[in-house]
Amino acid sequence: MGISNDAVEIRAQGWRTLAAVHGLIEGRLEKSLQSGHDLSVVEFTVLDALARQDGWHMRMQQLARAAALSASATTRLVTRLENRGLLHRVLCADDRRGIYTELTAAGERLLAEARPTHDATLREALTDAEAMPELAPLVRSLTEVVAPA
Repeated sequence: MGISNDAVEIRAQGWRTLAAVHGLIEGRLEKSLQSGHDLSVVEFTVLDALARQDGWHMRMQQLARAAALSASATTRLVTRLENRGLLHRVLCADDRRGIYTELTAAGERLLAEARPTHDATLREALTDAEAMPELAPLVRSLTEVVAPA
């Protein structure tokens, strides 16, 4: 027994709505972070993920998952950020094949400077998206998902 055409269309419409909200937010964040801090959205995401480790480090595979990147794209991104002095790599003492990534003081400073821009832009983008009837239900549901119980 196959899935009804209505169910397929509902899922497809949900995916299109999610893609529209994501595109709106990512485009706004990209523009504001680039112009204000010379950071891309994915660079901000990596710095933010490392900062949330509370002074600890992340394996490259963990960082790839956090940034939704392939292993090779993560390696290229980490190299760029390392060349800018925003993070550095550390060999794992237990497993010589393992590489950790840590935020540097310069990375922490840039993230602290960029965070208000990121947060304000995200807030504005979500407010604008919620004003669009076709996106409003999804934006409201995002707020409900992350709101504390």
